[in-house]
Amino acid sequence: VTTFKMPEEFGSVLDKQVIGPTTENLIKSDFPVQSFKPKVQIAFQALPGQCPRKIEVERRRRLYLTFNIAQLLASKGIDSDQLMPRHHDPDNMPTIEEKKDPVFPIYLPLKIFDNDGYDCRTPEEWISLGLEPGSHDRKPVPGKALLPTDDVLGHEDPKSQKLIYKWIDVGVLDYDKETELYLVHKTDKNGLVRDEEGRPILNGGITPQG
Repeated sequence: VTTFKMPEEFGSVLDKQVIGPTTENLIKSDFPVQSFKPKVQIAFQALPGQCPRKIEVERRRRLYLTFNIAQLLASKGIDSDQLMPRHHDPDNMPTIEEKKDPVFPIYLPLKIFDNDGYDCRTPEEWISLGLEPGSHDRKPVPGKALLPTDDVLGHEDPKSQKLIYKWIDVGVLDYDKETELYLVHKTDKNGLVRDEEGRPILNGGITPQG
């Protein structure tokens, strides 16, 4: 048995070590991990030769990440900014002779065409994705919403002609059964859902004081 001898230049030995990148998710997020997982109708115990449930979930997660609703609508010739009804301007109404499309401005809200018959989750299930195991605080759920870029004017007059609507990353905070509407909050430049004081918004923004 010989005594373990340290090399004289131990720093050079450490420099020669090549370690690959870590698989740990280093991106800071206010969204729970399970809120990004798609819903699959596959048994938890797979038979030999069948695709395991975890692999199918990961495949669909990566597939869904490649989808962009703005690009999908644009490929069908749909301008997302024109989906929201605006105030009519009788002085600038196009005529049939001008051959402008559309002749009649959009006046029906998107809610009329909403169909939840093929939704994979109920609104309550979507909101419950914000609950992490062992935690009583419900975090936001990631999503995209067609919102005006001007927050002030968008709240004062959502049908203003000056507004520009775009698909924006949001955190879904709550759901109202009576109005069938979701409460959402825009993410900041770092993709976080924070209040005015920089604190994470939990439980739909409800504070102990109400």
